[in-house]
Amino acid sequence: MNTRRTLLQNTTRLLALASLCAPMALMAQAFPTKPINLVVPVPPGGLVDTSARLISEPLGRLIGQSIVVENKGGASGNLAYQQVARAPKDGHTLLVSYSGYHVANPILMSKLPWELKDLTPVGLITVATNVVAVHPSVPVNNMKEFIAYVKQNPGKLNYASQGNGSVSHIGTEIFKQQTGVSLVHVPYKGSGQAIADVLAGQVQVFMTTPPSVMQHIQAGKLKALAVTGKKRHAGMPQVPTMAEAGYPNFDLESWVALYAPAGTPPAVVNQLADAVKRSLDLPESKQRADQAGIEVRFVAPAEMTKLLDRDIADWTQAIKAASIKLD
Repeated sequence: MNTRRTLLQNTTRLLALASLCAPMALMAQAFPTKPINLVVPVPPGGLVDTSARLISEPLGRLIGQSIVVENKGGASGNLAYQQVARAPKDGHTLLVSYSGYHVANPILMSKLPWELKDLTPVGLITVATNVVAVHPSVPVNNMKEFIAYVKQNPGKLNYASQGNGSVSHIGTEIFKQQTGVSLVHVPYKGSGQAIADVLAGQVQVFMTTPPSVMQHIQAGKLKALAVTGKKRHAGMPQVPTMAEAGYPNFDLESWVALYAPAGTPPAVVNQLADAVKRSLDLPESKQRADQAGIEVRFVAPAEMTKLLDRDIADWTQAIKAASIKLD
């Protein structure tokens, strides 16, 4: 009798478990059932928006649903992050995440309307290197000469950034800490005035993405000492990487990745990740990325988590060491 009762109890538990799992399995099998919304945390234009539009059309073809790009800028990206964090966990609302927000905001802001645990990675889609550009008045021609010159003249050169807590700010602080140089920070509100003052020689150094300064470098108005990514930039093939310049430990790339609300079924996340990878593998995607000066680079969800953890560790150290605070 006891054996029969135990068997009945176990059968009941298994049926209950199956009833809980069934909706998730059916959801994964049915996905997608409607258009997918890509929420972009910035206005149209620039690296993040370009990346969203680069992936939207081929991704829609592969999954058989239209992709809607929704630009929701404001509050340093937090409005978009909050929207996706609170969206239904069904894979139909995705965040086009930018490293400058995803990494820096949780470190710099004590109160956020979202948390890192609220989002789960689908995969990396694009990266953009940075270039270390200096005014021609700085008497150097390569990175080793530059570092030696700055060490001989500590605190006499200024560097520009797009603002406190920006990638150019934190990236240059990491550069200072790794190379032991002393540069004075001059923050701006965006790239426009920063570039104008660097061209005028009022500020001597600017670490930023190539599209912002490439034309000035090509015209000889600025000198490019190195790019900070893993390979040379197609638009400036003569400029070495930091590794080639003798500093392999410094690597600064701005990245854009897709994230879903935490709790989205793993089967849906995997289906999306596979479609994203195939979309980025298309020749048309690479061609469009080359034209925009960015690089398509897929990284799977598990590796994306490792990349985020590494960046958070590096940025936390840099932010604390430099006492960086938001305006």
